[in-house]
Amino acid sequence: MLSFFLGISQEVSEKKDLKVGLVLSGGGAKGFAHVAVLKVLEETGVRVDYIGGTSMGAIVGALYASGYTASQLDSILKSINFDKILRDELPRKAKPFYEKESGEKYALTLPIKSKKVGIPTAISEGQNVLNLLTQLLQHVDHINDFSKLPIPFVCIATNLETGTQVILDKGFLPEAVKASGSFPTLLAPVEIDGMLLTDGGIVNNFPVNEVLDMGADVIIGVDIQSGLESKKDLNSAVKILNQIVGFQMYKTLEYKHEKVDLLIKPNMKDFNVISFDKVNEIMAEGDRASREKIDQLVKIAQNQVAKPRQHVNTNQIQKIHVENIEIEGNENYTRAYILGKLNLKKQDTISYSNLIEGVNNLSATGNFENIQYKLIKDESGGIVKFKIKENRVSNYLQLGVHFDDLYKTGILLNVTSKHLFNKNDVTSTDLILGDNIRYNFNYFIDNGFYTSFGFRSRYNSFNSNVRYDEANVNKINLVYEDFTNQAYIQTVFSRKFALGAGLEHKKLKVFTETISSLEINDLVNKKKRGYFDKSNYFNVISYIKLDTYDKKYFQKKGVYLDVDFRWYLASSNFENDFESTHDPFSSFSQLKGKIGIAYTFFNRLTLHFKSDAGITFGINENRALDYNIGGYGENFINNLIPFSGYDMAALNENAFLKSALTTRFEFLPKNYFSLTANYARVENDLFNEGKIFENTKSGYMVGYGIDTFLGPIEINYAWSPDTKEKFWYFNVGYWF
Repeated sequence: MLSFFLGISQEVSEKKDLKVGLVLSGGGAKGFAHVAVLKVLEETGVRVDYIGGTSMGAIVGALYASGYTASQLDSILKSINFDKILRDELPRKAKPFYEKESGEKYALTLPIKSKKVGIPTAISEGQNVLNLLTQLLQHVDHINDFSKLPIPFVCIATNLETGTQVILDKGFLPEAVKASGSFPTLLAPVEIDGMLLTDGGIVNNFPVNEVLDMGADVIIGVDIQSGLESKKDLNSAVKILNQIVGFQMYKTLEYKHEKVDLLIKPNMKDFNVISFDKVNEIMAEGDRASREKIDQLVKIAQNQVAKPRQHVNTNQIQKIHVENIEIEGNENYTRAYILGKLNLKKQDTISYSNLIEGVNNLSATGNFENIQYKLIKDESGGIVKFKIKENRVSNYLQLGVHFDDLYKTGILLNVTSKHLFNKNDVTSTDLILGDNIRYNFNYFIDNGFYTSFGFRSRYNSFNSNVRYDEANVNKINLVYEDFTNQAYIQTVFSRKFALGAGLEHKKLKVFTETISSLEINDLVNKKKRGYFDKSNYFNVISYIKLDTYDKKYFQKKGVYLDVDFRWYLASSNFENDFESTHDPFSSFSQLKGKIGIAYTFFNRLTLHFKSDAGITFGINENRALDYNIGGYGENFINNLIPFSGYDMAALNENAFLKSALTTRFEFLPKNYFSLTANYARVENDLFNEGKIFENTKSGYMVGYGIDTFLGPIEINYAWSPDTKEKFWYFNVGYWF
């Protein structure tokens, strides 16, 4: 090792050139300081010949080694939303239609491994991190030997099985860097060459020896570690975990510092590994610490042969014509499924942003731990290569809780299994325990671009006091039971709309035990139950759906469309107890649809317009199959339509048109005030000879809501000037 060179020694001064190795330690967000140091190195003319890094030091080091300048890195890092990246937050539009419909109701998801319920390995799988690194390092993705990079590079990871150091100097650079920076519990471990790798800082957070082995004459070390915390400062899970990781790290740190010729150590006491919101302050500390050593840096530069830094074109491919698509690593998911989620076909011309969007779509399925991709461009177009790693967990236990005024208390238990019977399939069973026991069963085979198949079954029941229009009877307690089975096919049209069609069996039991006061006839009084409907229906169904809402609840932007057509072909033709005469069942059909549009101004004020409509073709004399309008809720089934300011099912007819406008203001993060005005016409003849506003019903509602990890918590007050009635609505948790 060369002597420390304030002077610089005779041995150094006689060299024709001086090879400088740069060592960058890990430290999470504190790694912003590395960029400030690099800017000062460039300013003083120091040429970096070798780079070694760990964790955040590996990320910054790899980017610099690939050809980015310090100024470019400054701009890049300041533009990244690290909170979003680390949490693998994906836009909701990336989720499959199945997940949007059936999956957004669980407060907790736990993996089932070896028939035992476990906990997730980390908050994030890190796909967003890999996407970002892949995009930034796209210009060197053809280089598998890191010594061939514009600046030779090496990084360190930890073998999670043995606890030993792994030197990463070959392979897919974004994956290697991600492995080095996979901080335990924040980012999931990465499997490379059969080894399960995690943050290199556990075993070697300052890889001095590894950079010396690369051939460096002089080592400049940048240490952003702030030492072990005192007892009073160990007040968070992140700090405690960082302290545990640091025990081994600091044992060898003094020894490693002795091997460094010039140590730059910014003061990081006021920052931690997740201080991503303090980029400017951290970089200021890095700049200050570097300038304290500026004389030594100048002397190092003077002992190097002046060479202009190699110019590297870091421009990314913006568009590519896809001549071929290669996929490696899929076992339980077909090529068609993967390409369908990617929205990618041969002979397509795609932008890089479209490719990232497709990768997000594939990642949002939750079926893949790791999705690597490369673009290889030639004169005729290009090849897109994917190397994927399927999720090792295929079974999950999911939990949810909910309370509302109709279904009362509900505890949701779900078991979801993937590729249980076929490739691409998902099997999901909901059991809802509480005041109204219910279940939902879904089996779906998603074939991507090709036709998909599904089967659904549900049992749903509730009871509610509803208006009854017989003389001397104001309300009755109505019991509603629905048992529905559907077999259907579905395809995606224009990569946006879901189209489906199928067959349905529906068994309805709608009855009341409020008999004594009704005095309909002796038959009813003897039975102690009066049935409005107790029939089996056999139907043809079809639908078209679009959902681009940014969130399931408290939407800020997006469009929603759901059009449903149901043709009632046959019925068991049970007679209504409350009608003295009953015509035989005749086939009829219903077309029902809803549309919603949300748009936000100033990021706080949202206008949300929703409209529902339904008409009946043919003759329907069964009130249970009418459109029943009134009440509040997001979990109504069949032809029950919410309408604020009216009792549940207070309005009923064979056709309706309803519109609502909600103004919602987010006065604090995830806290909302709202005002809703809704209007409806519930008539058999909606057009009414042009008098379309005649007999329009109105209702209004004000409310307060909080978006929580359990789901929305809301309290609303509603009224209608038509009836002078007033209602309080309260709900907790995701709707199911």
